[in-house]
Amino acid sequence: MRYFAIADLHLSFSNPKPMNLFGELWDNHELKIKHTWTDMVREEDVVFIAGDISWAMTLSDAMRDIEWIAQLPGQKVIIRGNHDYWWSGISKMRSLLPPGVHALQNDAIGFGDVVVCGSRGWQLPSHPSFTGEDERLYSRELERLRLSLVYADSLPHKTKVVLLHYPPLSADGNETAMTRLLEQYGVSLCVYGHLHAHAHRHAYVGRLHGIQYQLVSADYVNFHPMLLPI
Repeated sequence: MRYFAIADLHLSFSNPKPMNLFGELWDNHELKIKHTWTDMVREEDVVFIAGDISWAMTLSDAMRDIEWIAQLPGQKVIIRGNHDYWWSGISKMRSLLPPGVHALQNDAIGFGDVVVCGSRGWQLPSHPSFTGEDERLYSRELERLRLSLVYADSLPHKTKVVLLHYPPLSADGNETAMTRLLEQYGVSLCVYGHLHAHAHRHAYVGRLHGIQYQLVSADYVNFHPMLLPI
């Protein structure tokens, strides 16, 4: 069993939205993902998808994108991104997910020696446009992540991996409430997305206080799931 990660698939099979509006790199990006995914991932592997899965506005429209993902090899674990407006009512959503697709919300799931936790996260307080509403949402996401980590502690797995959509820290490597929480619960690896194109320069990629941080936005990993060092 191997573990891969990717974020920001930005699928739109129900209501097509051409992603090459964001640059030629995104031309036929879903075909690039499918080709590299099927070439690299085996059925016994696990792929973590760190948010921004579908442009759909409703769950019924998003299901076409989720079913496309389900047909690819491996088990899949998904979290919500800031553009996943279709994500609401976790119980209903889980009842509709195809086999092999697992949604995280306030909990965790184990595969082999690895337990996977996750939350959407939010804009960092250090961002110059951070508002009082951002503070409320950031605090809520912190609590959701804490619940997921507590749940992980109840499972018999050795290695904790966290999926976030928003980066938990900036390129300067300064600690945040998110990083302190990850350290408190003994997380080994944190993967995240959200950052695209020139924003890649704001990513922290590397090891800090015992945790490996890795950006896995689709355009950052050249539209192929990244094999994780676990």
